[in-house]
Amino acid sequence: MEKKKLKLNGNTYLLFITVLLFIVMYIAGIIIFHGKGFGRFQVLLNLFISNAGLIVIAAGMTIVMITGGIDISVGSVVALVCMLLAWMMENKGMDAIPALMIVLVVGLIFGVVQGFLVAYLKIQPFIVTLAGMFFARGLTAIISQEMISIKNEVFLSWANAKIYLPFGGTVNKKGVMLYPYVYPSVIIALLILIIVFIMLKYTKFGRSIYAVGGNEQSALLMGLNVKTIKLKAYILNGFLCSIGGFLFCLNTSAGFVEQAKGFEMEAIASSVIGGTLLTGGVGNVIGSLFGVLIKGTIETFITFQGTLSSWWTKITIAALLAFFIILQSLFAKAKEKVNKVS
Repeated sequence: MEKKKLKLNGNTYLLFITVLLFIVMYIAGIIIFHGKGFGRFQVLLNLFISNAGLIVIAAGMTIVMITGGIDISVGSVVALVCMLLAWMMENKGMDAIPALMIVLVVGLIFGVVQGFLVAYLKIQPFIVTLAGMFFARGLTAIISQEMISIKNEVFLSWANAKIYLPFGGTVNKKGVMLYPYVYPSVIIALLILIIVFIMLKYTKFGRSIYAVGGNEQSALLMGLNVKTIKLKAYILNGFLCSIGGFLFCLNTSAGFVEQAKGFEMEAIASSVIGGTLLTGGVGNVIGSLFGVLIKGTIETFITFQGTLSSWWTKITIAALLAFFIILQSLFAKAKEKVNKVS
């Protein structure tokens, strides 16, 4: 009973703190910026709209971090995906759907190669994905060093399609009722998040990912194929990264070399703030979602305030990251003490 209680207070408690932190921050924003309309439902929806790609990428990052790995190539892969989409549609005249299929395959290839190097050749994930980061960014520059704006009609119709909600509307100064909206990218991101959550929690593969991250030797004794599980985790992460890159591109409608720089660190920070352990074995994509929303809320604060530098987002995220890493360390030490006592 005591061990069960500790598990609840350790792993679930981190998620609880993340959710509570987001709620407190958002309520504070409503109070502080009440006169500027922070409390409008559309402002909340904008957090999902602007971070749809990051939500999907953070979900993929959570999967590999649960196995005890990491992927710092995702930002460069996102830039490569955006550049490929722009180059194929604008310079080669390709239709939007075939271009999308190709970039999804590119993400899968990155996942297969990096997963093989990590799982079967036992190279450190940081080194493997560091090479992947340089390769993807360099390939992006080779394709084009100039920004390519996407003007493909089908792609722009995807990017600009608004889905209006039948509730939460506000009346403007002209007396017209304006209903809040989201873009298809938000629906796709949330659907993927739900699928990954169900996969991790209720499938054999999901439980195997946790087992491998918790203790590889124990996973081997349980009869699990650790190498295959790690490979599949990186393949899934690569696929999710390509989808996240597509959703990111729907927001920017362009491809350029410096795009999504530092995106990998935002994904890692979101996962850690959401309760994913850097050592593996513990993580939850719902927590990663709230980690992304916290980052988005901080950016919204800065936008509404008007005079603060955008670099305050980085500073605040760094402080939160340190805070949650310290919490993780404290929970780990508490667990060790209980295990020794028992």
